Amino acid sequence: MRSVTYSMGVSLDGYIVGPDGGFDWTAPDKEVFRFWIDEIRTVGVHLLGRRLYETMLYWETAEQDHSLDDSEHEWAALWNPLPKVVFSTTLSTVLGNARLLTGGLAEEIERLRVEPARGDIAIGGATLAAEAAEAGLIDEYRTMVYPVLVGGGVPFFPRRGRRVDLELVETRTFSSGVVHLRHRVTRPSA
Repeated sequence: MRSVTYSMGVSLDGYIVGPDGGFDWTAPDKEVFRFWIDEIRTVGVHLLGRRLYETMLYWETAEQDHSLDDSEHEWAALWNPLPKVVFSTTLSTVLGNARLLTGGLAEEIERLRVEPARGDIAIGGATLAAEAAEAGLIDEYRTMVYPVLVGGGVPFFPRRGRRVDLELVETRTFSSGVVHLRHRVTRPSA
């Protein structure tokens, strides 16, 4: 069965965007960007909320931008054909290899889990991930922790009163001070 992973850049105080809506502090250096390229190779489908989808729209035409370096072209070549499911009640159409859903996140995840496809089910966007977390559907949390305190904004982890036990699976520290943490959700034995 396919795993559901939630992976995003996060400030040391736990936010994916600051109180002003900015996330420029997550701009990856070459080493971190190479890591994200390797990570996207393990993804079979990406679930996105509207805001993250709109942010990632840049990559739909990025291959035509001759000012990009080789790694950015490589990312675009991997991202564009990747199947994406966009959850939104305000969008009427989506571009590229994406399809639009207006609800039914849990049902879509369960459907994708049993598909005979390869690769993880990646989920991006705090609101969408919070809904999946509340339903107990996230198998791994992957945080790219940036050495910055932003003081508020959109939290990476949902602020609900539900305990989730995690097992640390992997850590990696980059020369920039960014730390990748990979935690697997531990579920009680039946």
